[in-house]
Amino acid sequence: MAWVKVPTEHHPLFRSALPKDPRVQTMNMFGGVAAKVNGHIFAGLFGRSTMVWLQEPDKAEALALEGAAPFDPMGDGRARSDKVMLPESLMDDAEGLRLWIARAFTGAAALPPKTKTNPKARTKPNSKPAGKTKPAAKTKTKAKARSSPLNSR
Repeated sequence: MAWVKVPTEHHPLFRSALPKDPRVQTMNMFGGVAAKVNGHIFAGLFGRSTMVWLQEPDKAEALALEGAAPFDPMGDGRARSDKVMLPESLMDDAEGLRLWIARAFTGAAALPPKTKTNPKARTKPNSKPAGKTKPAAKTKTKAKARSSPLNSR
């Protein structure tokens, strides 16, 4: 699948289809707009259509729509199992788009909130084999000071 830029006229259509809920957050993503609730992305513009995160049976119903497909952003057959690309025709159907986005929002809002992790707090696994340690750095000692009348006593 070749990269298709999100048409700029889809941005206001997508934003107006989002639920009027204070928990909805939007962000720019890949030239489009994505929406999340409690840290979970539930919908976003991609190519000429909208991607939605859905639980069963909503997912099965969405995939049954003519022109819908599993969300496969790389086009390599490794589709995201929980996301669906809605048919492009829904971008011309404000009410239909609003209904599918509302279903995605309802499912994502029921999930426990994502917690932020501090990337610096994570520890990296030890990549060195057990028992092998780097030798301690050798320290250089200063040469004995030149003899002086004070040192010769």
